[in-house]
Amino acid sequence: MSLLTSLSTATSGLQANSLELTVIGDNIANANTIGFKQGRAAFEDALAQQLIGLAGGGQLGLGTRLQAIQRLITQGAMSQTSNATDLAIQGSGYFLLKGNHSGLQGSFYTRDGQFTVNKDGYLVNLEGLRVQGYQATNNVVQGTLGDLQVGTASASAKATATVSIKGNLAADTAVSAVAFNPADPINTSSAKPTTVEVYDSLGQAHSVAVYYQKTAAGSWDFHAITDGGGITGSTAGTPVEIATGTLTFDAQGNLVTSTQTNNFNPVGAINPQALTFNFGDPTGTGGTGSLGITQLGGSQSATTFTGQDGSGYGSLSSVQINDKGEVLGAFSNGSTRILGQVAVANFEAPDKLERLGGNLAIESTGSGQPTVGEPATGGRGSIVTGALEQSNVDLANEFVRMIAAQRGFQANSKTIQTADGLLSELMQLKR
Repeated sequence: MSLLTSLSTATSGLQANSLELTVIGDNIANANTIGFKQGRAAFEDALAQQLIGLAGGGQLGLGTRLQAIQRLITQGAMSQTSNATDLAIQGSGYFLLKGNHSGLQGSFYTRDGQFTVNKDGYLVNLEGLRVQGYQATNNVVQGTLGDLQVGTASASAKATATVSIKGNLAADTAVSAVAFNPADPINTSSAKPTTVEVYDSLGQAHSVAVYYQKTAAGSWDFHAITDGGGITGSTAGTPVEIATGTLTFDAQGNLVTSTQTNNFNPVGAINPQALTFNFGDPTGTGGTGSLGITQLGGSQSATTFTGQDGSGYGSLSSVQINDKGEVLGAFSNGSTRILGQVAVANFEAPDKLERLGGNLAIESTGSGQPTVGEPATGGRGSIVTGALEQSNVDLANEFVRMIAAQRGFQANSKTIQTADGLLSELMQLKR
């Protein structure tokens, strides 16, 4: 009876070491699989047989069996890529995907962050499953979880409200002897003009030239001129004055006062459009008078900075994702804004997730339910953009385990050979 038992005990050892080799082979095969977590076969001894009649008592072991294949959830190395939509999680958590995988419709979890934007503008994995996250409205991330759409965004036009100008008007410029003439601004002004693009409420650009005329010592007028083709009631080719005002300076060249009136009525857009020309911080209103336009000595007047806060319509040029998982869109009109935020799911027992293939997993009774939220909150890991998490398989360790499994298999086969030899001897007793 004990010889036959030894055969079955050794057979269990063969089966156990075969399973160990299968797990090792799976690890090695996935050594270069993005986000893969290595497995480890855990074995236990089989139920022992109670020996009857022995003075000291005791139990006879009946071999081994597979207890579980444990998933080792350790951090894999980060590999930098040149793709802005490649993502990795530093720390705990999984990307949440939705769609159909191998006929199964539902939610899936993965550490594989090889994402791209599909033809409909959704952020998806390479299989086409949609990445889940939070959309943003007016640059604010909303709280509703859903398919993350980022590729169809556009930037609305914004009317210019303020034009900022910095520079210097030469103090030794002669006082103008003629009145300013919008039809002949070059010959009736005292300094080179400042040119700036101004946008109306439709996003249409209007090229505006600001001319300066010295009217007295320390006193200047400015005149903002644009082509009449874009102004209500005017004709193309006719210069139209849309704003005018005065600038005064003290003996140190600092701006003291700045006054202005405007009459900007762009065709088809909001009329009139409020437009403020910011020439700095006049001392008359408590400023320094030196942060914008000044009147100091120099061979000629010069503009050092122009800016305005409007923009035309913009189409999406590119997307970037930061460590908070926020998707930032850059638009052709130079503006940027938050389009959404990638969600991260965390589990109490992530090693109990059920593998589905395709670098995907689903929740199980052992893993518990996911807690989904923003990255880097509630114990969830942060996002590493432009990077992918490599497999956590250590090939050197797998080879050592392979040798141990091979030797274990060989040793159990020797047990079978030995028991077989003894059974053969027993059979010879009959002859």
